[in-house]
Amino acid sequence: MHSKRITVAVLTGALVPLLIGAAPALADDGTVLTAGAPAGTAVAVGDTIASGLATGTQAVFATAAAGANGMKCKTSSLSAVVNDNPTAPGAAALGATLGLADCTVTGVIGVLGVNSVAINNQPYATTVASDGTVTVSGTDTAPISATLVLRTLLGTVTCVFTADKNSITGTADNADNSISFTDQQFNKSTGPAACVANGYFTAKYTPVVDSAGSPVFVN
Repeated sequence: MHSKRITVAVLTGALVPLLIGAAPALADDGTVLTAGAPAGTAVAVGDTIASGLATGTQAVFATAAAGANGMKCKTSSLSAVVNDNPTAPGAAALGATLGLADCTVTGVIGVLGVNSVAINNQPYATTVASDGTVTVSGTDTAPISATLVLRTLLGTVTCVFTADKNSITGTADNADNSISFTDQQFNKSTGPAACVANGYFTAKYTPVVDSAGSPVFVN
């Protein structure tokens, strides 16, 4: 009887390290944001990650969800300073800044063009979670907002839009190191009737890289 117990104990002791060695690496072996590869080098706190638009795409403020009309910008950038990059799974904290340029308007009655676009109150508090969810948040005193100066048939008008519920949500994808936003709603807060009631923001930024130019992965 004792011999059987010893044999079982020896076999169990031999199997445990084998099973541990065969198990996949857990996400909490590294940080949420890594550079170069999944579970690669941790992106340092204080570093800046950044990207431009995916090739052949535009940043769009459409007049309806998935709509074809509205403001379209050929140039857009997304950058963010890493404020916290904890062990995965978790959520990295960043301060994000968005830029828009080379914008035109199509399909909006009475609007002839765009004089300028300004994104207000930046940087915005941003989190990137291990599941790929990107959340950008404003505050009551510094909401996520954009000021558009438009040329219209009646002259120049200024339109201010704020993010619905003061937040927009995107998705990070390791397949192409991208961050995408789709139909994120903005509501007119000030402006005349020439300003549409709502805008729906869509843009894809890739590749997202760190300050050394290495692609950034989410773990």
